[in-house]
Amino acid sequence: MRRQRASGMSKMKLKTLILSAVAAAAFAAPALAQSPAAWEMPKKGDWIITGRVTDVFSEADNAITTAAGVDSGLKVDVGDSVMPTLGFTYFLTDHLAVEAILGTTKHEIRAQGGATDVAVHETWVLPPVVTLQYRPLTEGRFSPYVGAGVNYMLFYSGEDKNGFKVDLDDNFGYALQAGADIGIQGPWNLNVDVKKVWVNIDADVNDGALKSDVDLDPWVVSVGVGRKF
Repeated sequence: MRRQRASGMSKMKLKTLILSAVAAAAFAAPALAQSPAAWEMPKKGDWIITGRVTDVFSEADNAITTAAGVDSGLKVDVGDSVMPTLGFTYFLTDHLAVEAILGTTKHEIRAQGGATDVAVHETWVLPPVVTLQYRPLTEGRFSPYVGAGVNYMLFYSGEDKNGFKVDLDDNFGYALQAGADIGIQGPWNLNVDVKKVWVNIDADVNDGALKSDVDLDPWVVSVGVGRKF
């Protein structure tokens, strides 16, 4: 039931993010309209710096086992987190760009199964993602892109809950990306971006008495406003 509620909440948050971006663009349009310059497609040597609202959510439900590998009947649940992030995009050519994102999110980890639903840990995670983007269009106000790259999942400032002791291993992963910049006015654009990250982490509970091989594999869904330089 909690997994279904969490999935529904993620969908609601995604809709909220999109509506917020549309509203922001509507409010920004009159002010940006004072600039006489129309938006132009970015080209080789340009930068786009984008402020975003980002929802990071995982659908991990891997089994928690004993040190001997016996299924405990519990599974891992990772809560989602909505935070501000920054994106930095540099255009290597008119069609190829490199993007790095900067941000951090906080997540609650729970053990669930049967009548059990208990928080075991809360942690901050720094999930930098660097992607190489391909942008097919060089004219107009709509600049879609796809990308692929790497990720490093770094956990810090963890806080154990309810008498549990949890240790999470950092690890590398890889990512795919799709999104678009939509020109508003002058150097400003609306950005919509979706990344899927694949990363596996080892979680030890109570000094290895329990453990889980967690396919974290988060979605990173963002909307925001960018400026070209």
